Amino acid sequence: MTITVGIDVGGTFTDLILVDDASGAVRISKVPSTLENQAFGVLEALRRTGVPLERVDSIVHGTTTTTNAVLERKLAKVGLITTEGFRDVLELGRRTRPHAYGLTGSFVPLIARELRREVAERMDAQGNVLTPLDEEAFVARVRELVETGVEALVIHFLHSYANPAHELRALELARQHWPNDYITAGHTIISEFREFERGTAAAVNASVQPILDRYIDRLQNSLTAAGFRNDLLVMQGNGGTVSARTISRAAINTVMSGPASGVMAAAYSGRMSGYPNLITYDMGGTSSDVALIENSIPKVSSELELEYGMPLHVPMVDVHTVGAGGGSIARVQAGGLLRVGPDSAGARPGPICYGRGGELPTLTDANLVLGRLDPDRLLAVDRTVSVDEVAARIEETIGRPLGLDAVQAAAAILQIGNNNMAGAVRLVSLARGYDPRDFALFAFGGAGPLHAVALGRELSIPTVLIPVRPGLTNALGCLVADVRHDFVKSFNRPLKDLTDADLQACLHDQIALGHAAIERDGIAVSDIEIFHHAQMQFQGQSHLLTVAVDAGAATVTQLQEAFARAYWQRFQVELSELRPVLVTLDTSLVGKRYAISLDSLRSTGAPAAAPRRRQVWFTETGWIDTPIYAREHIPAEGLHGPAIIEQLDATTVIDPGAHARGDDYGNLIITL
Repeated sequence: MTITVGIDVGGTFTDLILVDDASGAVRISKVPSTLENQAFGVLEALRRTGVPLERVDSIVHGTTTTTNAVLERKLAKVGLITTEGFRDVLELGRRTRPHAYGLTGSFVPLIARELRREVAERMDAQGNVLTPLDEEAFVARVRELVETGVEALVIHFLHSYANPAHELRALELARQHWPNDYITAGHTIISEFREFERGTAAAVNASVQPILDRYIDRLQNSLTAAGFRNDLLVMQGNGGTVSARTISRAAINTVMSGPASGVMAAAYSGRMSGYPNLITYDMGGTSSDVALIENSIPKVSSELELEYGMPLHVPMVDVHTVGAGGGSIARVQAGGLLRVGPDSAGARPGPICYGRGGELPTLTDANLVLGRLDPDRLLAVDRTVSVDEVAARIEETIGRPLGLDAVQAAAAILQIGNNNMAGAVRLVSLARGYDPRDFALFAFGGAGPLHAVALGRELSIPTVLIPVRPGLTNALGCLVADVRHDFVKSFNRPLKDLTDADLQACLHDQIALGHAAIERDGIAVSDIEIFHHAQMQFQGQSHLLTVAVDAGAATVTQLQEAFARAYWQRFQVELSELRPVLVTLDTSLVGKRYAISLDSLRSTGAPAAAPRRRQVWFTETGWIDTPIYAREHIPAEGLHGPAIIEQLDATTVIDPGAHARGDDYGNLIITL
């Protein structure tokens, strides 16, 4: 019996869920995030549970430290040593441009040119030595960079994926002369043939490594001083956890850990409720994150591009983000078109109804005017703003230019916002060969349940799931996330040039490395699952396709057949005359952590009372006198729409014709 804590740090709030297996008790706390030092918010959230840290067995932490550092470019000063003649690889990038149309745009590499150095060394693409590493010159370059005040070092040689011998020797020399442990060798982050992507991943890792290391060290020391006796566990972008003792070596793996934790919670909840195939939809104040889960396994991709010119080719949960959140601003453009997002009112000044100085209408304001939100239940309101004031502002800024009254303008804002979110769902489903009708929609985040049923109707998704605590789902994801390690080996060779023995040897080595890594973590797991994938393409193509590989059938013939099936599913085209190329072979080891009960997250609340009623606007019918239920008081037999279901962290809209019922795990199942 253990006490486990999941903590997710967001841009506005730090959310915590504590589960005591012995008593079945659950404690929840939600405190403002302390962005100047996230550790303060984490410690305050723990303090408010009232449980001494001496009694806590496990703390799993999802952090936005590295994601925010990269997006805001608040990074450590990094130096680079690379192969002679390739100093500008990180700046040349690929044959792309920041904007699809127009001739303007700029790109600033993570490492400034004056901090990039060259050294004589060269392998060919087959891993043969052409020019030995000039060790004396390398040490001189290291000392030059130390004198410039650089905090972290990247070693990035051209063909280290084929033969890392020179990078390994350079790493050994650097450790003798560099003043700290912040040294990244490119092939240790990803071992792929594309030097721009490999170098960028190494640069991102080195740029956030000191930041994450200091933060985790501070937090771990504070926890230890307060009585916590174990290692902190940290969420990774691939949806798994890893010990804080080892995470700083691969700091890049924590980028996007926030969205990943929500997807992991969805996979866990869906599996418990009998819905293994889900499209997840996490709507917050600024944006919405959408992902796809098949057979209870989230899709993981190594093709993420965080922003223009910043590909992160490390395994991460495949999340698509669209700028449509509760704070997304609505504007009428010069051509008379209504646009919602991607710019957001944020926490300050926020939507008009928060009374913090916001003057531009947002999705939240539209929901308020349409009766979907209760003005008396809004959280974090500085000054009460009446619904009439909000409606007048929407009519002035949106309605008059379009010839609409306040209600029609609010409805238009809602429709455009829903269209934006539906487009994101299509990108992770239809655009990849999946039919949304084969999935259930799992909606969470503070604003997700407001729009879930409308999205389901738009996409013909038959079932919508609302978790027991929509606004705390990312913290739940930290609780249920498994231990995970990913390994990638680059081949970049036509399949016909490989043997079955080559494939089997690679998988065998990766499995052994994974078992050793999980053992080093020292985290209790009930079982270890192993997944294999291949990144493949036809010869001459630039984009990759991920193919699932069965370890027992990892032969050249089986791989060729699996690639043909995957290509047909994605593009409905057969190209039997082209030669497939195996770019990488990947192995993921997932240590399954012990299950927790979702039912314990339910709130009992006050005794059931008759539902309140208010006028609510719906697309199909207009205004309807609608019952308002507390989440914990939904009738045992369920309820038919129209209805509004309210709880502390979210409001759920049930459209006319839909039916909602609770399941045994606290989820709300809505049938359209």
